[in-house]
Amino acid sequence: MIKKEKLIAVIGGSTASKQDIEAAETVGRELAKRGAVLVCGGLGGVMQATCRGASSEGGLTIGILPGDNSSEANDYVRIPVATGIGYARNAAVVKSARAVIAIGGSYGTLTEIGYALQNGIPVIGLNTWCLSKNDKTSNSIIAAEDAFDAVNKAFDMIED
Repeated sequence: MIKKEKLIAVIGGSTASKQDIEAAETVGRELAKRGAVLVCGGLGGVMQATCRGASSEGGLTIGILPGDNSSEANDYVRIPVATGIGYARNAAVVKSARAVIAIGGSYGTLTEIGYALQNGIPVIGLNTWCLSKNDKTSNSIIAAEDAFDAVNKAFDMIED
């Protein structure tokens, strides 16, 4: 029997606050320490920080890129996947994973959150979007207190 890897996506902005960058790097380190494979959009900001953290612990990083050229990936992506499909690659990022950790982010991150939730993939949020419908707050994004809590909650969601 082939062992299925624990793929966890980390999503967030290509430009990010210092707080989000630090959290992303910690998330990446903790994912790698626990044996998860990191999948992300492969560019800068939160994506680069998470990959840097994972790489520092010997973790495997996959970057699903919007463009045609795999050299666009940040320096910490071990497996770049050039798609040539622009932001449509957001669906591939989250659908590749068993859980998603959202850190900060803008509208691209929001689309990824939507794709994940629409497909029943749990989303753990750290300093990111909150959702509401008909003036009622939705609990569909699982709030995390910090980077360690985010990783713990992601693993709780994917444990068989």
